Amino acid sequence: MTLMPEWLAQRASLTPGRPALACGDERLTFADLDRRAAAVAERLRRAGVKAGDRVALLAGNGVGFAAMVHAVPRAGGVLVPLNVRLAPPELAWQVADAGATLLAHDDAHAEEAERLRADGSGLRAVAVSELDGSEGAGAVASRPVPVDLAALHTIVYTSGTMGRPKGAMLTFGNHFWSAVGSALNLGLRDDDVWLACLPLFHVGGLAILLRGVIYGMPVVIHQSFDPARVNSAIDEEGVTIVSVVAAMLRRMLDARGAAPYPQSFRCALLGGGSAPAALLEECAARGVPVAATYGLTEAASQVATALPPEVLRRPGAAGKPLFPTEARIVDDEGHECARGVVGEIVVRGPTVMAGYYGLPEETARVLRDGWLRTGDAGYLDDDGYLYVLDRRDDLIISGGENVYPAEIEAALASHPDVVEAGVTGVPDERWGQVVVAAVVLRPGAAITEDDLRTHCRERLAGYKTPSRIRFVDTLPRNTIGKLLRREVRELLAALLP
Repeated sequence: MTLMPEWLAQRASLTPGRPALACGDERLTFADLDRRAAAVAERLRRAGVKAGDRVALLAGNGVGFAAMVHAVPRAGGVLVPLNVRLAPPELAWQVADAGATLLAHDDAHAEEAERLRADGSGLRAVAVSELDGSEGAGAVASRPVPVDLAALHTIVYTSGTMGRPKGAMLTFGNHFWSAVGSALNLGLRDDDVWLACLPLFHVGGLAILLRGVIYGMPVVIHQSFDPARVNSAIDEEGVTIVSVVAAMLRRMLDARGAAPYPQSFRCALLGGGSAPAALLEECAARGVPVAATYGLTEAASQVATALPPEVLRRPGAAGKPLFPTEARIVDDEGHECARGVVGEIVVRGPTVMAGYYGLPEETARVLRDGWLRTGDAGYLDDDGYLYVLDRRDDLIISGGENVYPAEIEAALASHPDVVEAGVTGVPDERWGQVVVAAVVLRPGAAITEDDLRTHCRERLAGYKTPSRIRFVDTLPRNTIGKLLRREVRELLAALLP
């Protein structure tokens, strides 16, 4: 057992008057946030939350969400953040799978919460506004106890891009070492302010809230992503770091026009998959500092990060593993691959989850000898930089050759008339599989399918060039902007003869 002071209480003791959170008109110092979390934790105890109980949270971004993140562990519970965009059956499945005894919800999701409560499972529901109340209401029964880094903090469900979501069990230690690794890589400045415009129920958004407390860094919360508001926060609220995906960054630049960003803006932390080279080149030309990252829920967010100076020197690289983390490339038998050889990315270190909740066989499959089998394909170059190609399950094998969809998508996206592309494989009698693509064009673009195939043939081997391309209005993405390849396959199956 490794104990350390409870994070928020310790932060409130060290820097009580320092700004902690800003969301809309609300402004909280760390002392304010500590008092608020303490009051909510006491109300959770009075609502029957006991040590180890799963507390599901169905709420959008806001201060109430942040207070719950700290209050649930302080009350002894395990936080289960829920994706507010899920359909009722999906929510019901996750609540039941996690074994949640209490569902906390914001006012916007009261109806969904009532449906979940009324299904006869015995689940109790309570509004976050009732738990939050006025921060001074109700006596706080006890001081927070030290946290055990091995204890379970959160069950975060994977995005489900490869099928039914699985609950990744993340410990206090997973979150703490993730914060340490990120700080050792990005560094910390006295004037740092991190903007959270990703959904807080995903591990990337949750990590920002926890890092803010561990670092003593103010966090600005946006209820949803709006590119103009993000740009305004960078200009007017001192935001120095923002976490986004490529599609969000593209919209920020489009909304920005020719106006430069201030020198204080030091990092757009880019996740959710590889960024188009054209976008990175535009960012470099406009002085926008981009840090490319690779991470996953099962490793409590970041695994590797390429700092802004490295991004253009090594196109496509996700950087080197963070300080507490090891990454290797292995073949199907688990043997380590030589540098430059593509295989499966495996990760080891204190950020790796304890396992999948309620799935011992799946846990044993992905956690082997201390290494997490990520299911992602990639390679390490001679200098140890990680390049992520695709999910191994998304691999297309055409005529015996391996084709990685992300490479084809990057080639398509390099055309000036293409906004984004999704690539998959379809069965073919001669080649086994052939490459097909769904493409979103810029408004007014007049290019044809043949034009795009010619563009690809100039950049790719013939077997990688899409045999068919269909133009669509949008591509299916999840709440953090990650392309849903399974739905791309379904979309193209409906469009192709």
